[in-house]
Amino acid sequence: MSPSPCTRISSLRYATSALTLLVAGCVSGPDHAPPQMPLPGKFQEGGTKSNGDVVTAQWWTAYRDKRLDGLVAHGLSENLDVLQALESINSASANVTVAGAGGLPSLSVDASHTVSGERGRLRTTVGTENTTGGQASISWLLDFFGQYRRSKESAIASLGAAYATADNTKLTFLKDLIESYIDARYYQERIALSQASLKSRQQTYELTQLQLKAGAASRLDVVQAEGLVQSTKSDIPGLEQSFTESAHHIATLLGMPAASLMNELQKSAGQPVFRGDIRAGIPADLIRNRPDIRKAERDLAAAVADIGAAEAQLYPSISLSGSISPSWVKSSGASGGTLTSWSFGPTLNLPIFDGGKLRANVDIEKSDAKTQYLAWKEAVLNGVEEVENALSAVRRDRQTLGPLRRQVETAQESLALSTTSYKDGASSLLDVLDAQRSVSDAQASLAATVQQVAKDYVDLYVAIGAGYLPPQQQVVFERTAKSG
Repeated sequence: MSPSPCTRISSLRYATSALTLLVAGCVSGPDHAPPQMPLPGKFQEGGTKSNGDVVTAQWWTAYRDKRLDGLVAHGLSENLDVLQALESINSASANVTVAGAGGLPSLSVDASHTVSGERGRLRTTVGTENTTGGQASISWLLDFFGQYRRSKESAIASLGAAYATADNTKLTFLKDLIESYIDARYYQERIALSQASLKSRQQTYELTQLQLKAGAASRLDVVQAEGLVQSTKSDIPGLEQSFTESAHHIATLLGMPAASLMNELQKSAGQPVFRGDIRAGIPADLIRNRPDIRKAERDLAAAVADIGAAEAQLYPSISLSGSISPSWVKSSGASGGTLTSWSFGPTLNLPIFDGGKLRANVDIEKSDAKTQYLAWKEAVLNGVEEVENALSAVRRDRQTLGPLRRQVETAQESLALSTTSYKDGASSLLDVLDAQRSVSDAQASLAATVQQVAKDYVDLYVAIGAGYLPPQQQVVFERTAKSG
């Protein structure tokens, strides 16, 4: 007995549902899981308190320099490296659409109109013939084993990597800009110190000349004093050149002509001094906050998805295709007629012998995924090392500031005493010149250490992945992190 129409309809419904589940649920290859690795509960010189989310922390404001704040705000939106990295996000976003398009039905429509006829003594027809036709073609590869779904998954992970790359570019920009600003202020401080030292040495030189005329000094004393003056004069042009180069580099980082900031930066504001807390957090914070680690994790996710795309090519594929071609033909002196042709059917592609190419492709993708996992571990360990080094540098370099300040004070006191003693004839000029050198060296060492400590804080906060994201972009960051 033949099945009833209701039974046939019910069977068709179940078959359709099973096909839908098969298309939607069968995906080749492993699913990506966030990688794990054991990390200590704290940095060696840090605390046990987590930093939480620091991507929007504007830590550079602790230098309390409004001009620096303005440069950072301007540069985050105008730096050319940052803009290029942001533009790459658009390309990665478009690639998500391209990657998933192969698993969707495609439809194309063509239309044409031709007029034909014959002329000459050997013609066989009279008049013209008008032919109007069209064709609609549809095809759909049934993605049973998830080749295109895995490809789209890989493209989405690569999009996340593009976002992380842009964030890392912002961190690199912050480090470069702020350290260049610190350098510029350091050179200004050195120039001011050299000019003050030149004035003091010039006064000593003039005093020695007067004592030479009075018979209380020798020609050797005058020559030695003049030599120290000339030595100080020769230092200033090099310091001025270093300041100019730092200012030019800052302008370039802001996407401006090299000399456009010279007038603004020549207004001295003193050396930047960080007046904030040391916030290192714990090693686990780096996995969330450092964009280079997030990029490595997204690269790993893309590589794992590529394994599935490669494995799907080992299995049979079925595509459905069809077309319909209506046409209308009319000849001169005759009535027109129509003709419609159509076709529809599945196509099965079964890979059998390929010389091991498809299986080798799977092995390549697996090896790439292993490489990306190792790269992720390396990024995490490098991040931990950078924070450890930055913490050590901050604590050690800060400890030298107090002794250096005291050294400057004692050198200045020694200079004052030796100068008075020389005027009274109780000591030689050599004592004064040595005291002046000691003052200059101590002041230069102090300025260099203030510069280094300011840079140590830059290294620390860049190492923990802080401040690359303006607060208004936090929502976009969170959405991207979830999609990743």
